[in-house]
Amino acid sequence: MSGHEQFAEDLALYALGSLEGDERTTLEGHLETCASCRRELEVLRGDLSLIALTAAGPKPPARSRQRLLASIAKEPHTRTALSAETQRPVAARAFSWFGALRWAAAAALVLVVIGLLRQNSSLGRDLASLRAQFTDQGDKLRQANDVVATLLDPEAKKVELVAAGSKPQPRGKAIYERRNRSLIFLASDLPPLPPEKIYELWLFPASGGAPIAAGLFKPDAHGSATVVNPPLPEGVEAKNFAVTLEPESGSHEAPRGTAVIVGAGE
Repeated sequence: MSGHEQFAEDLALYALGSLEGDERTTLEGHLETCASCRRELEVLRGDLSLIALTAAGPKPPARSRQRLLASIAKEPHTRTALSAETQRPVAARAFSWFGALRWAAAAALVLVVIGLLRQNSSLGRDLASLRAQFTDQGDKLRQANDVVATLLDPEAKKVELVAAGSKPQPRGKAIYERRNRSLIFLASDLPPLPPEKIYELWLFPASGGAPIAAGLFKPDAHGSATVVNPPLPEGVEAKNFAVTLEPESGSHEAPRGTAVIVGAGE
């Protein structure tokens, strides 16, 4: 019998905390010099910890425990018994590894599901963003088509707006289609705005009614500006257009400021 084998049963009792007296002292001395037995002791303690975590029920009486240990002590120390004893930690370790792998697989599955849910949420946000972009692009395309249709419409009224006596001369052009209430106004060489002022475009009806406000605008650094399809009443025939210099909030009901450019129907 090797030195390791003779301590096999004592290791089990020692792990249980039941080895006492000279046998305990002898085993502890052996553990100081034997790395193999120390490893086996750690395995036994690990197995006992797992059993303690999974066990349930009342604690057995101390007297029953002493009877069990006494019965074990009376058993002959045969190779067969030792073999069975040494196989038990191996089986326990195998069971422990199987359980650990099962928990690892379950944890990995949970992580995969979480990842898929996050990816699905991200894809949903991307899809919503793309839909919004397509909607915005569709609106802009429809607006561009409306502009082109107005510019090419042979029935659209075209009015040139000019101002005399200033260089460069401010100019404007209004293209108005009554059926669709479509108005495109282009201006160039407008003077820079004074503080707290804004330009306002006006439509003068052919019926002679009050002028209709057709949009507020500010020119860029080069004096250019554009007004596209402002809200207008339905069916109004235009006689003329004008641009006035108004307070920053606009006049809306009737021109109050100075006329900058005024047009005449062609």
